Amino acid sequence: MDKKVVVITGASSGIGRACAQTFAAYGFRVVMAARDFQKLQQAAGEMKLKAGDFLLVQTDVSDEKQCSAMVTSAVEKFGRIDVLICNAGVSMRALFAETDLAVLRRLMDINFWGTVYCTKYALPHLLKNKGSVIGISSIAGKKGLPGRTGYSASKFAMEGFLETLRIENLKKNLHVLVACPGFTSTAIRQTALNKDGHQQGESPRDEAAMMTPEAVAEKIYQAYESKKRDLVLTSQGKMTVLLNRFFPSLMDKIVYNHMAKEADSPFK
Repeated sequence: MDKKVVVITGASSGIGRACAQTFAAYGFRVVMAARDFQKLQQAAGEMKLKAGDFLLVQTDVSDEKQCSAMVTSAVEKFGRIDVLICNAGVSMRALFAETDLAVLRRLMDINFWGTVYCTKYALPHLLKNKGSVIGISSIAGKKGLPGRTGYSASKFAMEGFLETLRIENLKKNLHVLVACPGFTSTAIRQTALNKDGHQQGESPRDEAAMMTPEAVAEKIYQAYESKKRDLVLTSQGKMTVLLNRFFPSLMDKIVYNHMAKEADSPFK
């Protein structure tokens, strides 16, 4: 019972799954949560996690009651929570003027409110163990990305929430890490919503040229270990954040031109 426990949302694939594998390799017990229970089972089976060292919980993070139940299940199983990784997320790709507002609500429900719900119910356990909240944000949470209004808005909101949470608990030894992976080879672009709320179905970018989820997960673990407050990955991501700080108008043009080069870009 002395092993630390990490709870990871969106753990059936991508960065979430890679974080589960990485934290398990470093001796953590792992609670894996996602909407698709079959994918969770498949992921756990392929990772060959030790029996008794993991828990799978079917969870839609946009549902407050399910988030509360997930935390309860984790504590009942392992008696503690030391790290919460809020990774579950969905993206979009469409011009705001053409987008059904239900799409933006869906992104806020998952990306922002999912983080809020899970953190709310895990917080007492994290404070008890001087634990960590890790929010998987995006460069889109540092710089608005055209065609991704809902995604950028949800990530900006997540970062504002987590920054405030850090300050509120400054004297309680709560560690808060905001991780911005940059473009990573996951299914998030294939599952991104279009203007009508349907999945895009294919990626408009070269996935092979991106960081792997495994590389991102290792960086996240190292940032957790060293108790960093911010993690920005990829040279492109770091340059975007740096230049936007000093030359925001120039970065508006650079970002526009860069995103307009995507296949089937909604703006050109």
